[in-house]
Order: sequence, then C-alpha cells, then structure tokens
Amino acid sequence: MDLGLKGKVALVTGGARGIGKAVARAFAREGANVGILDLLEDETPQTVSELQAFGIQATGLITDVTDVELLNANVQKIADELGGAHCLVNSAAILINVAKIEEMDAGMWQRDLDVNLTGVFNATRAVLPFMQKQNWGRIVTISSVAGMMGGFGQAGYSATKSGVVGLMKTVAIEMARYNITANAVYPGIVGTEMAAFIRPDMKERMLKRSVWKKEMEPDAIADAIVFLCSEPARYISGIALDLSGGITLFTF
Repeated sequence: MDLGLKGKVALVTGGARGIGKAVARAFAREGANVGILDLLEDETPQTVSELQAFGIQATGLITDVTDVELLNANVQKIADELGGAHCLVNSAAILINVAKIEEMDAGMWQRDLDVNLTGVFNATRAVLPFMQKQNWGRIVTISSVAGMMGGFGQAGYSATKSGVVGLMKTVAIEMARYNITANAVYPGIVGTEMAAFIRPDMKERMLKRSVWKKEMEPDAIADAIVFLCSEPARYISGIALDLSGGITLFTF
C-alpha cells in the first residue's frame, strides 16, 4: 500500500530514542523527510545520521517542548530546511514522578503537566500555521494505557495522557476544514527506556493482563502511527487507537 508520504515532512518530538525514534525511522522508510525535536544532545545527531542512511533528508534540533519561543523557532527552521511541516508526532514525554498522590508535591504535578500536556499543545500550535496554509496535515499524539485506566503512582502521568486525548479530539473538530486530522494512540508496555520507570511488580501485573504476555516492540507502535499520518487514513480523525496489547480487555 502506498501511504502517500514520500517527500512529505514529518516532525517528531522526542524522536531521538524510544517510540519516537521508531516513528522517525518508519517515516524515513516511507520516503518522508524527518525533523527531530529532542532534548538529547548526544542521541539526536546520531538518530539523524541513521535516518539519512535511508536516502531522505533529516535534521535534528535540540528542543525543549516547554520553551514556546525555542520550539516555534525550531519548527520554522525545520520547515524552511526540509520544505514544510506535513505531519507531527508528539512523542516527547516524561515518566519520572512515580509516587502516590499524597506523596506528590505541586512541583512534581506541574512538571508532568508542562511536558506531557502543555508540550503537546505547544508543538501542535507550532505546526498548525504550516498545515493550514498547505490545506493538509496529520497530527498524532502518543498517549498511554495509563491515561485510559489510571496507574498506581502515576497521577500526573495518567492525567496528562488522558488530557492529550481530549486535546486531539478538539483539534480534529476544529481543523477538519483544513484537511488536518488529529488522533491519539495509547500503547501498553513497550520495550523502551521509559518502561524502566514502571515499578517491576506493576509491570509484571500489566504484562500478565495483556493478550501476548510480553512487551511490545516500538516498531509495531510506530507502524500504526505512520499509517494514521498517511493519505489512506484521511478519514480517521479524533480517535484514540488502542495499542495496549489487550491490557484493556477483561481476561480470565
């Protein structure tokens, strides 16, 4: 199937490692040019080099999604260098404040909100002018099964991952007239660095609840995300796609 992404420009926040890196590679395999926006100073240029090996244009800029001025400037730089901004995947997120709610302080809560929710808002706002001008765009935000079901010790993370689903639904409604779609996906346990922050006993229980009883590969999540950014997916908008590996199913 031709996904119609060859020559398009895809921006990926948090694209230097984990699911974000897998997404960037999946775009490159489809012939899309890729811009990485990430805080990781060592891994970002390394990922860019790997992407360029696919024969596409790729660039990476060190970016904090909570810094609106820097984010807007870097999105503009990528659009100028690569020729637009057709797709955005919001992958940048943190899962570092693992604590029961009575143990959380306001600073921990606010940091989760700033990165995981407001960061998505900031990046989405940054790309919309380009998508509106070209009358075409695709936005996908990575949520989490924690946003659908909650998670012990993950009050801030769960709240933000639920919040981005509502944000994407609103963007889908407001931007439909510009042929811009907006969706979320919610993975379960994926074999990335972030999974290390999940308590081992909780991780074991979640994997036992899944249909396949194992961690999912980042590439599997990335393939679904890139499809949502494709031309064949032009009528898929405002959904939260369950990529949890069956964790949300009631199993005996």
